[in-house]
Amino acid sequence: MVGVQKSKTWSKKLHIVVDVAQGLDNLHNGCKSPIIHRDLKTTNILLNKDFQAKIADFGLSRTFATENDSHVFQSSGNLNKKSDVYSFGIILFELITGRPAIMRSRDGSTRMHILEWLIPFVESGDIHSTMDQRLRGQFDINSAWKLVEIAMSCTRLMAIQRLDINQLLTELKESSVSKSSGSFEMTSLELTSDTIPMAT
Repeated sequence: MVGVQKSKTWSKKLHIVVDVAQGLDNLHNGCKSPIIHRDLKTTNILLNKDFQAKIADFGLSRTFATENDSHVFQSSGNLNKKSDVYSFGIILFELITGRPAIMRSRDGSTRMHILEWLIPFVESGDIHSTMDQRLRGQFDINSAWKLVEIAMSCTRLMAIQRLDINQLLTELKESSVSKSSGSFEMTSLELTSDTIPMAT
């Protein structure tokens, strides 16, 4: 298996994103009893030699099988789903930037969350500074902005504001993979570097 961070072309990154979204949608909505992964991160995404992605490591996952569990799921399950969605957004940012979720200084003395690093560039409209340097500038700017917007919607401060994975998958299929060539405008961002949301 090869690592997610080694995907060096924009088209491969897009296909990985859709594969992961499809896998998460299958867990949340395709199983008779919904499965919440609860530990979604790049190290739990496996790629084969053709860069097809599969979600792995279900050690912390949770199913809701009984009627009682189903009742609990109505009150807390959507929150758990939205935690998976938050984690998916962080994976998107890692793929876009080629950087880890937690960045450390060279001497290891300071740490910075990827959103804290990324948001100032996004707010200033500087997409090029956020992109994985291994792409060498070879990416579709419209689909890059759209992927950033989708990732931002996944990591909103309030879980209730995050879309369900099936809605995100539809957006990814319609925009990112098709590489729409029309003009694209970022929607207003509600996040600032002072309010970095965490998975809840």
